[in-house]
Amino acid sequence: MDSTAAKQVNDAVRALAMRHRAAAAGLLAPLGLHPGQEVLLLELHAHGERTQAQLAAASGCEPPTITGSVRKLESAGLLVRRPSPTDGRATIVELSDRGRSLMPALQAAWCELAERTLSGLSGDRDRATALLGEMATGLDPRA
Repeated sequence: MDSTAAKQVNDAVRALAMRHRAAAAGLLAPLGLHPGQEVLLLELHAHGERTQAQLAAASGCEPPTITGSVRKLESAGLLVRRPSPTDGRATIVELSDRGRSLMPALQAAWCELAERTLSGLSGDRDRATALLGEMATGLDPRA
């Protein structure tokens, strides 16, 4: 690929990422959340209690980042943390009652974000979603 084509690809991906994050921030702010925090809440809602290590793996974030996010969400009353009964090094995280009550609004915001993300497409949304997944796989450092 030549540098002109590379610039077009990289500029388009960068613009998409920046606009997606800005749209997420706008939808999450009324819920008292920042981009990235919703991923942890949605993971806990979908799978139940998790260790912080499991949250890090599921979100693709480093453990120190998860620790900070979990602390902030716990301070906001959305999560509860407790020591693992089987592993002294692990911390179990689960949604609080307040966190569970936030889920319908969070899921609605998440759906709205997806709708906005795909709204500019004139073609097949399922194919576009599949292509985005393929692109992400191509960037996976483990691949």
